[in-house]
Amino acid sequence: MQINLTSEDEKLIEKRLRSGVFANAEEVIHRALESLDAEEDWLQDHKTAINEKIERAIAQFERGEGLTGEESKERLQSKKTAWRAEQRRE
Repeated sequence: MQINLTSEDEKLIEKRLRSGVFANAEEVIHRALESLDAEEDWLQDHKTAINEKIERAIAQFERGEGLTGEESKERLQSKKTAWRAEQRRE
């Protein structure tokens, strides 16, 4: 099999090669395909739960229970701050 890579793909492969983890481009591509396969397996295994969460979120949004962008940012920032504080204590 022969494939043509974009310059962006070549740069990504070169970046991985410079890390020293991979010996050649084939190893990089193989690892990327393994990761893609694992991700697809995970999504398939969790499809029902993911769909239920999406449906629940849509229903909440339709009931006016959604958050504004600013509220979401504030919650995430708060969680990030708490996480960092916890990491400093460990």
